[in-house]
Amino acid sequence: MDEVPTADVLVVVDVQSAFVCGAEAVPDHPRLQAAVALLLEQARLARVTVIFIQNDGMPGAVDEPHRPGWELHFAPLPGEHVVRKTGDDGFDGTGLNELLAASSASVLAICGTLSEMCVAATARTAMAIGYGVILPHDGHATYDVPPGPGGSPGVPARMAARAAEWSLGDEVTIVASASDVSFAGHQAG
Repeated sequence: MDEVPTADVLVVVDVQSAFVCGAEAVPDHPRLQAAVALLLEQARLARVTVIFIQNDGMPGAVDEPHRPGWELHFAPLPGEHVVRKTGDDGFDGTGLNELLAASSASVLAICGTLSEMCVAATARTAMAIGYGVILPHDGHATYDVPPGPGGSPGVPARMAARAAEWSLGDEVTIVASASDVSFAGHQAG
């Protein structure tokens, strides 16, 4: 296996209560919560930039702004950033790239929901801009994909999440676990 790069930013995508708690939660929510908690702990200990992306869903959606379920599951600490978005891509129409540039980011560890939508779209744009991306396999999750037209079968959530990883191509670094991600701390100065 190739050497895993060291991340200098943690981007937590749409880890909102509706997606990780209760009846609307993704099937792997306990595993996802544990992985994101570990990534947050590691990033905070290393004193790297932490950015939470928060989706503003449509009226009536489980992530409709200021409704139960919209809130971030993990509370940002002072100095951490929250970027709100209305589409899948965390860069589209937001200040995410400016925050990353201000922090001199080069390699992002990305985690969150939903694997094939917001996580993949944000990772894809990050790589297109020139950032390295590390995606821990246990650090993202999605829903089961229902059966499709013509009798195509449904896809279990874990397989859909793995397909999302595969769709990102050769530029992304996939690691098995959040515990495989290391962060570069800031130099005392």
